Amino acid sequence: MNKVRQPDLNQAIHGVEHYENFPVASLLCPAHLRPAIRAIYGFARTADDIADEGNASPEQRLAQLTAYREDLMACAANQPFSEQWINIFTPLATVINKFSLPLSLLLDLLSAFEQDVVKTRYADQAELLDYCRRSANPVGRLLLHLYGVTDALSLSQSDCICSALQLINFWQDLSQDIPRGRIYLPKDSWDSHGVDQEQLLALAVTSASTQLVAANLAWATDLMRRGAPLVKSVPGRAGWELRLVVQGGLRIAEKIQQINYATLKHRPKLKTKDGLLLVWRALLM
Repeated sequence: MNKVRQPDLNQAIHGVEHYENFPVASLLCPAHLRPAIRAIYGFARTADDIADEGNASPEQRLAQLTAYREDLMACAANQPFSEQWINIFTPLATVINKFSLPLSLLLDLLSAFEQDVVKTRYADQAELLDYCRRSANPVGRLLLHLYGVTDALSLSQSDCICSALQLINFWQDLSQDIPRGRIYLPKDSWDSHGVDQEQLLALAVTSASTQLVAANLAWATDLMRRGAPLVKSVPGRAGWELRLVVQGGLRIAEKIQQINYATLKHRPKLKTKDGLLLVWRALLM
């Protein structure tokens, strides 16, 4: 399962490695919101593990996700839930009640995790964006909800940022996802660049595959720039967190460009030294 990620940003700045790009209660988050962010993170991380970790069959994963969904519904209705994930749903119940979290966003995340169990190809940008709408965008909207930012423009900009982060992560991770059978590059994009499935499965770096990755990276980068003005609408330290998020995604895009888009063979990563550059660029925003 490809997680809802800011490519390696938290690993570089906060040291978080698993489900690494959810901004988990960093020092930039107000202290009173950290328990809520941890509860949402725990919910998403556990569902992601059910969908992706271990050796369970697709049928077993889907059955577990169904049980997880049932516990979420019980939690949201202040009804008893199972003991299996009591450490997840006990704090989440408090957060749902305290902040009136939109249940639909949590359900969207589960829908994306369920889809990732069974779907490994995407026909076009629209289909991939629908996946991002459920796998990535709810994270941003949940965080904005905690900060009390609910206007339509801000939500739209948040969606652009979150989808862009997800897409940049896809193009960063081609050398890892494709051997696992998942190709997130839209199929109509392969066709228009003269690349077929066999070439992708072979991780063949050619002029055509380079142009394919470059075109999709340009799409994601454009989405990020469309969403970037949101950083000026989010109050206080959260706005600075978001600046680092945006700059982290753009920095990974730069690193992909620097290796001539050869992410079929190499996975560029942010290093600790990139942190200072991200802070400087965040200040310039």
